[in-house]
Amino acid sequence: MKIHEYQARNLFRKYGIPVPDGVVCHSVEEVEKNVPNDEKLRVVKAQVHVGGRGKAGGVKLAKSKAEAVEKAGQILGMDIKGLTVEKVLVADAVDIEKEFYVGLINDRNSKSVTLMASAEGGVEIEEVARVSPEKIIKMSIDPTMGLMDWQARKIALQLFRDPKEMRQAAAILVKLYRLYVETDSSLAEINPLVLTPDKRVLAIDGKMNFDDNALFRQPEILKMRESTEDEKKEIEANEKGLSYIKLDGNIGCMVNGAGLAMATMDMIKLYGGEPANFLDIGGSSNPQKVVEAMSILLSDSNVKAVMINIFGGITRCDDVARGLVTALQEINTDIPVVIRLSGTNAKEGLEIIREYGLPTVSTMSEAAQKAIELSNK
Repeated sequence: MKIHEYQARNLFRKYGIPVPDGVVCHSVEEVEKNVPNDEKLRVVKAQVHVGGRGKAGGVKLAKSKAEAVEKAGQILGMDIKGLTVEKVLVADAVDIEKEFYVGLINDRNSKSVTLMASAEGGVEIEEVARVSPEKIIKMSIDPTMGLMDWQARKIALQLFRDPKEMRQAAAILVKLYRLYVETDSSLAEINPLVLTPDKRVLAIDGKMNFDDNALFRQPEILKMRESTEDEKKEIEANEKGLSYIKLDGNIGCMVNGAGLAMATMDMIKLYGGEPANFLDIGGSSNPQKVVEAMSILLSDSNVKAVMINIFGGITRCDDVARGLVTALQEINTDIPVVIRLSGTNAKEGLEIIREYGLPTVSTMSEAAQKAIELSNK
């Protein structure tokens, strides 16, 4: 789960991490109402779940309230990488002497949380890692001990030479780690962390993601969720016992088992197609799950063909076939469907499919090629 910058800043403030003042507004009228009438320099920032806002024109400086209203009007409603801007953060601008990056992320290799820091702040950390990996400082944190004060100071000393600046940065790192752990985060970063000319260290932009599997114990975090239409489908699928992730292709995939799902998508890619999703119905033999899965698949307007690839073990192929027939009777669609069934009760399932008049194939490669062919018609 992702949250907006303004929400991350609110969490930073709650944990004692210094951030500039700001107000989130959903309309020009709210900017007019909530921003003080003065000549203070402010920054108006689009609030969308995507990077590259500045390059897209979603971040603008305003030298007065009137200009803040004007800039907000320009940003609200604009499209940034397919997302419509519905709210803006109007925050106090600060003079910047130097920009830094600090972040925490779950590291599967070290089986711990890894603290990353860099003197190259204000740009995407992925770009720094690609161009100048030596400029990224990393430290694995012992989960039984947490981030110790001396460790935070050690990292901060590599960014700040002045003792007062170093102590400010070290305190921020300790607080960020506590926030990370206590909210079940999977990512927490400040980019940039800035040093001002009057030697204050501030977080002026933040990003946080959270472990979906831990949201049941994070009710306050869950309240912050603002799902896109695609994310709503993923949540709906999860509630129905399905694993669904939307992708950018045009061939809908329905399988049973995550490994088979990956192999199916690889097969589609091998023959030049593009999968539209990852959808795993799991090991259940309940035909209703197939009905619900088809409903989710066909709700994607990009889907031009559906490839169903079932290897029956616990899952019975005849139950999948019955669910598919029921789904197609309930859902009025002309999108072609290709079915490959193998394993438990595959013979019975194929008979049900053939009686309904749907095409069947015997191998994954045939299914992928047929689905690609039908998607291009």
